[in-house]
Amino acid sequence: MSKKKQSTGCPCGLPASFQDCCGRYINGGESAPDAESLMRSRYAAYTMNNADYLLASWHASTRPADLDLSREERFVKWMSLDVLSTQAGGKDDEAGVVEFVARYKVNGRAQRLHEISRFRKEDGHWFYVDGDAEEG
Repeated sequence: MSKKKQSTGCPCGLPASFQDCCGRYINGGESAPDAESLMRSRYAAYTMNNADYLLASWHASTRPADLDLSREERFVKWMSLDVLSTQAGGKDDEAGVVEFVARYKVNGRAQRLHEISRFRKEDGHWFYVDGDAEEG
């Protein structure tokens, strides 16, 4: 008999439940308090193919007109997120940088996305601006 791995904690990798972690931001009740929290919630949104949240948390200066995640829904399985570093991006900052590695599978083949993401805070809300990524 095979055992299915129990999913505990939030998809972003923190031990709190989704509702107590990224769900607070994705479901619209709260704004992410810092750049890292926004980045983690965006990762969680990718695991759920939630294009609405991803677009809403994307800075207007770089936001695409639309985001079609239908291919990802069929072929991509997000596996884990590791935050490597955070520079600034706190509650008293106007900008921040988060470096992370996200692991995923495409048609069962392991991949990783290593990105250095830039964030900006406007009117008390954090937004993803852009990032430098390498995949492999």
